[in-house]
Amino acid sequence: MKVRVKALIDKMAAPAEDPIPLLTPYKMGKFNLSHRVVLAPLTRQRSYGNVPQPHAVLYYSQRASDGGLLIAEATGVSDTAQGYPQTPGIWTKHQVQAWKPIVDAVHAKGAIFFCQIWHVGRVSDSVYQPNGQAPISSTDKPLTPQIRSNGIDVAQFTPPRRLRTDEIPHIVNDFRLAARNAIEAGFDGVEIHGAHGYLLEQFMKDKVNDRTDEYGGSLENRCRFALEVVEAVVDEIGADRVGIRLSPFAEYAECGDTNPKQLGHYMVNALNKYGILYCHMVEPRMKTVGEKTQCPHSLLPMRKAFNGTFIAAGGYDREDGINTVAENRADLVAYGRWFLANPDLPKRFSLNAPLNKYNRETFYISDPVLGYTDYPFLDEETNDVAIEGRN
Repeated sequence: MKVRVKALIDKMAAPAEDPIPLLTPYKMGKFNLSHRVVLAPLTRQRSYGNVPQPHAVLYYSQRASDGGLLIAEATGVSDTAQGYPQTPGIWTKHQVQAWKPIVDAVHAKGAIFFCQIWHVGRVSDSVYQPNGQAPISSTDKPLTPQIRSNGIDVAQFTPPRRLRTDEIPHIVNDFRLAARNAIEAGFDGVEIHGAHGYLLEQFMKDKVNDRTDEYGGSLENRCRFALEVVEAVVDEIGADRVGIRLSPFAEYAECGDTNPKQLGHYMVNALNKYGILYCHMVEPRMKTVGEKTQCPHSLLPMRKAFNGTFIAAGGYDREDGINTVAENRADLVAYGRWFLANPDLPKRFSLNAPLNKYNRETFYISDPVLGYTDYPFLDEETNDVAIEGRN
């Protein structure tokens, strides 16, 4: 009896297990996060007519947890910003109203919700443009047809029209108004999409930008447009509500740079002047969607240079995320495909539970349920097993 009592006392006196770094609390500006697993912005192409739909209420609320951070799918800032079917916008009152119940449902779960605002630039076709006009870009260089991220469809692109210098302030203003609309819809803040070969990156990267005005040539000139967008958005909604996503090393949509390290470093140092909340950067190893490659480059110099919260993304699994936070290589880690397929991803990570496999073929279909809100939760799977066991 004495031995058993001693064993019980020893167990009670034993130190608690070390917390999992990825699941520890974090203060991001004025937002108190309960863990560091972020829902990455994921295009899902289920916003019919560029208007968010009621089924998105369930989709986002499924992935919301108390103190979790969610970043909404890329959302167009204007009618020229579109490049894919059924992607949402936030430039009309109707769109703002449609976002409100989605944001409310996420907040009801205690989560923080940011809206990613974007303009695709030349990654478009005239069918998505007002009056069938040419897409706009930093350049008039066309984009060759690309296999879409689902690995199946081939996307065709209309040759773009180079923006005139005097038109650029109007696009900056579109981002400003989109940020204002996002706050009106109830979002906690916005993430400016400056990654993945879209408009801001078309200006930043020297393999695309062939301008001879003050928005082309030198690194400072090429980054001018993106930083004007940041400044306008900060002035509109406050730096404590603004993040940006960057992918200096990636070459999505034929958008590469001859010195990505210099570009990334210049941008984070410039961003520090505006005091924005976070910088969300894509790992150098992610050359294309879903394809990790060996890479000698690191985000660490950018992480060290940036003063705010640093979010890393790009092919992370649970162990990668734990190590990244433990080694202080990022404050937060964004998950895309795994969060898409596992609405309760933070819980699964905390229990080291098995993960649902994702189905790439349903990533971009327009079905409001299939591959969208029908991925099971861990407790649903447990119940299924229990029911099968009783039969």
